[in-house]
Amino acid sequence: MQVEGLAKAYREGGEETHVLSDASFRLARGESTSVVGSSGAGKSTLLAVLAGLMLPDSGEVLFDGEVVTAMSEAERAALRAHRIGIVLQSDNLIPFLTAAENVELAIELAGGKDAPERARDLLDELGLAHRAGDLPRRLSGGESQRAALAVALVNEPDLLLADEVTAELDSENAGRVLDVILTASADRGLTVLMVTHSPELAKLTDRRMRVLDGGMVEE
Repeated sequence: MQVEGLAKAYREGGEETHVLSDASFRLARGESTSVVGSSGAGKSTLLAVLAGLMLPDSGEVLFDGEVVTAMSEAERAALRAHRIGIVLQSDNLIPFLTAAENVELAIELAGGKDAPERARDLLDELGLAHRAGDLPRRLSGGESQRAALAVALVNEPDLLLADEVTAELDSENAGRVLDVILTASADRGLTVLMVTHSPELAKLTDRRMRVLDGGMVEE
């Protein structure tokens, strides 16, 4: 993925707040990268733009040579369904489907097979086999994040965008989640961009970047 000159501002009333300005960087295939920065620096906005959930005011995002920021909404949705896995801070799961059904739906939307079996295997790997039949409202914050990670990874995307994926996890489950992510990155060339507030977690990725004054600084 190549990011060139991203700028994004939020407007409320007569006020304009610039979150990103001229953010540029590249992500190599199979590389894991952590993104840190102060609260409100623009980390979550950056992920939303890269995923095609939000369009920038200016700049481009290219994925395998295709300009994501020039795609239609339907084209961006198809890209997410097949090639980009996303875990946001909240609202990742469909509330009226169980954890297993959320994962199965992601498989089916991408045209995959053996949905129940694959969903069960990944939930088990993430320590959620016993919660597979529960609705999201019955899951803790950490369990919801792990279920969302299962949804994001089950179709073996080329890129994973994760926003504070371990924030509500205890050390044991945080380690389990990171192991799943980094193993996928190493074993099958999954590119990972992970927003985190944790310096310890950031040290585990191949690269570290900071959102500073609207731009990206390599650490």
